[in-house]
Amino acid sequence: MEGYMKKWLKSALALAVGGTSLLWSGMVQAVEIEYWQYTYASRVEAIDKLIQNFEAANPGVTVKHTPFPYADYRKKVAIAVSAGDGPDVVQLYYGWLHDYREGGLIQPLSSSAFPHAAIEENFFPMVSTMKVDGEYWGLPTAVRSLALFWNKDMFAEAGLSGPPETLDEMVDYAKKLTKKDANGNYLSVGFAVDTDGQDHHWWREVLIRLYGGQPYSDDGEKVIYQSDAGAKALKYLTDFEATHKVGANGFMNRGQDAFAAGKAGMVLDGSFRISKFVKQEGLNFAISELPGHNGKRYNFSSYWVNGISSKADGEKKAAAEKFLQYLTSDEAMQLWLDTVGELPAKPAVALVDDNKTHTLYGPFIRGLSYDNATAFVSEKPQRQALIDAYDMVVLQGADPAAALAKVAKDEQEAVSYTHLRA
Repeated sequence: MEGYMKKWLKSALALAVGGTSLLWSGMVQAVEIEYWQYTYASRVEAIDKLIQNFEAANPGVTVKHTPFPYADYRKKVAIAVSAGDGPDVVQLYYGWLHDYREGGLIQPLSSSAFPHAAIEENFFPMVSTMKVDGEYWGLPTAVRSLALFWNKDMFAEAGLSGPPETLDEMVDYAKKLTKKDANGNYLSVGFAVDTDGQDHHWWREVLIRLYGGQPYSDDGEKVIYQSDAGAKALKYLTDFEATHKVGANGFMNRGQDAFAAGKAGMVLDGSFRISKFVKQEGLNFAISELPGHNGKRYNFSSYWVNGISSKADGEKKAAAEKFLQYLTSDEAMQLWLDTVGELPAKPAVALVDDNKTHTLYGPFIRGLSYDNATAFVSEKPQRQALIDAYDMVVLQGADPAAALAKVAKDEQEAVSYTHLRA
């Protein structure tokens, strides 16, 4: 009998440590947890694959996957979690962290399940923006950077053999790629401007830095883009439409739509857009690193994380931690890259030769070596600042410096108010 008990205890310990199932009083305890994210076809496909793998390795746990349209997602999460319902594991943009914490929607990750030293050793440094008051509040499966998509057929027709390497070349190429009808209406644009897409990140973390400035103080509490560098960066961006007449913000709705339709020579976007463009029949495109300036290069990085909601407790919290551990595993990151096109959040996975030299993913992965992740206080109004400044210059004829002075004042008030409330 004693030998039997030792054998049983040894087996139980192995199961608990190995993480293959949850135990309750010596028996497998069936538990269902919910995972929520916003609806994006390739992300839904990836999570479904990962859930299938996870459930096979954890027969006592079931994961219910619920995606929502992006426009409704944040409201759905807030209402459900506040009512004690909804997800146990929830996806959020890193720039929403303050709002999710202040709303009590997520809980800090336990250091026993997610040791801080292991996070800081194994993940790209940008995940440090998820650490507040000594606690990590979420971790990414993947990260993002920007690159330049360019239409190979349009380039060849314009006599261009490869992508622009500098900001000046980008303007010159855009002029050669633009086509208009007899009335001056665009048939195709050289560069698809999209301030509500990735261009607000490009202006903030790439163009301003290329012109010698930075968007915020090092502690993130002061808006400092209302500088000579900020004005030069805004002028560069607005000149595509206002001066060079080689692109119009909102042409064919979104930059990605114009490029997919073969009506834009260039567009800036993230690796998550690859799957859309690959599936577009007749679209012959290539990807390169962002153009530099005066021998320098910068990039913007961002990420979506998975956190554990404040409603997860007891056995559901334990199951949620197991699922989050799997979502941030090497295996999950490579699957996410192959399915979604977003980059692994760990250098050990992202920076293998096959990924760095990949025709499509390589430019994004190489861009991670000179990237900056904006430490957003509240992402939506901070994004709106660039949109408003752009419209002031292009639609109202404002001077770039004057436009920035106005939006910077408004944004500083929002940033300061948020910090005071925190």
